[in-house]
Amino acid sequence: MTQSNHTVQLDIAIIGGGIAGLWLLNRLKHEGYDCALFEDKALGSDQSVGSQGMIHGGIKYTLSGALTGASEAIADMPEHWRKCVQGEGDVDISGARILSDHFYMWSSASVTSKLTTFFASKATRGRVDKVAASDRPAALQNPAFSGQLYKLVDMVLDVPSVVQTLASNAHGQTFLLPADQQHWHRDNAGHCQLQFNHQGVRVNVSAKQFIFTAGKGNGQILEQLQAQKPQMQIRPLQQVMVKHDYPHPFYGHCLGADKTPRLTISSHQAQDGKWVWYLGGSLAEKGVKQTPQQLIQAAKSELATLMPWIDLSNAQWAALAIDRAEPRQKNLVRPDKAFIGALDSVDNACVAWPTKLSLAPNLATETADMLKSKGITPSGSNGVETLAQWIPQAPVAPCPWDVPGIWS
Repeated sequence: MTQSNHTVQLDIAIIGGGIAGLWLLNRLKHEGYDCALFEDKALGSDQSVGSQGMIHGGIKYTLSGALTGASEAIADMPEHWRKCVQGEGDVDISGARILSDHFYMWSSASVTSKLTTFFASKATRGRVDKVAASDRPAALQNPAFSGQLYKLVDMVLDVPSVVQTLASNAHGQTFLLPADQQHWHRDNAGHCQLQFNHQGVRVNVSAKQFIFTAGKGNGQILEQLQAQKPQMQIRPLQQVMVKHDYPHPFYGHCLGADKTPRLTISSHQAQDGKWVWYLGGSLAEKGVKQTPQQLIQAAKSELATLMPWIDLSNAQWAALAIDRAEPRQKNLVRPDKAFIGALDSVDNACVAWPTKLSLAPNLATETADMLKSKGITPSGSNGVETLAQWIPQAPVAPCPWDVPGIWS
């Protein structure tokens, strides 16, 4: 039996349904492009829902006492996201929930003494404020707390609500296509196509531009298309989740001797109503070399040292490994900015990494500018509608703390 073929022509095809891909889809849809997004598991899965939801302005990268490329690249991001949450930005995410409109930074006086003058300088004006003892959050109001406390303009968003809002905005354009069903074809002219089979029909998806925003999954696609550049790097984390009965949420960085915070705490409410403290920072970076049990024990020790007045004796603990995917840098350092670059193996595909959650809007702007520079404009076509007859819409991924069996 001869297999029939059907071709769907799009302006833009986005591969990968994390916040970077969804944000880009929203931007391009608003600008009139005929575009579709393909996700292989669930929208927001892995790196997006595994983030702490922090939209920060880079102050946490200034622990050496100076502004850096990383801190300045995202200085305007909190305000940009706030406008979008208010429905006044380039993408409307007014359906997303704000968990906290600020973040704290705290430590002992000995650690922050070198930063006190810097945090009080004009360079950080409007981005950092010292907090009086009477204004401390509940978690730091205990008399045993004797450190210095600063309040940052950084905000924390409920990531699943951001994903759901972005997906709802682009209803009918986010398709579930497992990776083992995605077949990439490169013709002699240097164009690529995405192919999949459905009940005896081979569907060929052609696009003026394919944009890969699949995080770690970009690596497999680049390999299939025999692309040598751009290259990807992975910086792994292993974070800790603590589900407890303490009634007050908390969002803060604890300063240590490293250039990254010693410990970062964000708070998220699980489906059963309990609060979960999600622990990142140096604890999570160093935790890559530890077993989950060793890391959990280290987390217990850190919290007992930093907040001994909080009773976590009945808490549940879990470790979560996350691979952060980024454009490859010399010596594998952390990139400062969002990245999009053309593949060297085909002429109608680019690969993109936002580098960090905060920079997803910046990545969309860079991509929109790139499309215009290449003369790729909206065609007025509507090929995306025909895809719905072959493949379903992608679901939204659950939060890590709501995955069955995660808790010990």
